[in-house]
Amino acid sequence: MENLKIFFEEAVQLLKELIEIPSFSKEENLTADLIEKNLIKKGVEVNREGNNVWAFAKEFNPFLPTVWLNSHHDTVKPNAGYTKNPHQAIVEDGKLFGLGSNDAGGPLVGLLATFCYFIQQELPFNLLFIASAEEEISGPNGISSIISKLPEAELAIVGEPTLMKLAVAEKGLLVIDAKIHGKAGHAAREEGVNAIYLALEDLDEIRNFQFMKSSPFLGRTKVTATVIKAGQQHNVVPDLCEYTLDVRVTDAYTLQEAFEELKANLKAELTPRSMRLQSSHLPAGHLMNQVATRLELEKYGSPTLSDQALIPWPSVKIGPGDSARSHTADEFIFLEEIQKGIEGYISIINKYAELS
Repeated sequence: MENLKIFFEEAVQLLKELIEIPSFSKEENLTADLIEKNLIKKGVEVNREGNNVWAFAKEFNPFLPTVWLNSHHDTVKPNAGYTKNPHQAIVEDGKLFGLGSNDAGGPLVGLLATFCYFIQQELPFNLLFIASAEEEISGPNGISSIISKLPEAELAIVGEPTLMKLAVAEKGLLVIDAKIHGKAGHAAREEGVNAIYLALEDLDEIRNFQFMKSSPFLGRTKVTATVIKAGQQHNVVPDLCEYTLDVRVTDAYTLQEAFEELKANLKAELTPRSMRLQSSHLPAGHLMNQVATRLELEKYGSPTLSDQALIPWPSVKIGPGDSARSHTADEFIFLEEIQKGIEGYISIINKYAELS
């Protein structure tokens, strides 16, 4: 591919600079500055709100569909297992070490390189690059805060480390607070109705619970009890037991559908904390399925959350790096993975344009 070496070298240099700037969720202003300056150098008009940065490859044409290229530039905080400086970009044995190098620095700079590659080319769609904030915490000032300011996506390509496999479905997350009421009484006189015992019936149901619908890529939705609290003192039968459910919802359900199915089978009063982090899947008739077939991309369902959960349009998740390295000590990405990632992204855009 023409001038690909230049795009690769620029991507690696940018990633090194990003690694050396701390960009924890809600504190990404300096990496946003760097990405913004990098785009301005490419001669495109840059938009920014908070720490979200976006740009169109050419002037937006409202008569054309839009393809999003999105990845995030925030990171988690380094864990105690690091033996290298997490904010120092170190290259050893073909690996680039540093916090955020793999999740999602490699995909981010790969998508940006792809975006820059197509700046001078005519495409049958608008190409939009988005570097989003607060992805690691699904924060309110991340991509969800700018969705209304962006054109609808015919397709959103979300950059995350997937070994360049194509995630066509992703699990959503539903956290539920449950309360079950009994009746207080003195433990010595066997009075009252013990809320703990009532909750045990629910918890036994949860332990063996199977949702009715299954996903071809992600299997069955999974519910897990993760927190429980009841009682104040040893001699009082508790009248309230509270527990928390973690529900990983496949694309076979909306969060509301999964919630209603649980509610019908449990005695507790259930309250969802949020309905934001929806499951997603690529519609069967979407053009990206043809692209995947032509390029022989391996499809799979992803159990991990990304900005896909907050994007209301058809989306896929793909990128260089390995999800298994995310949030681990001495995080790294192979330089070769970045190069192949750029090649892969460019091939996807070219094939999507060809088939459009």
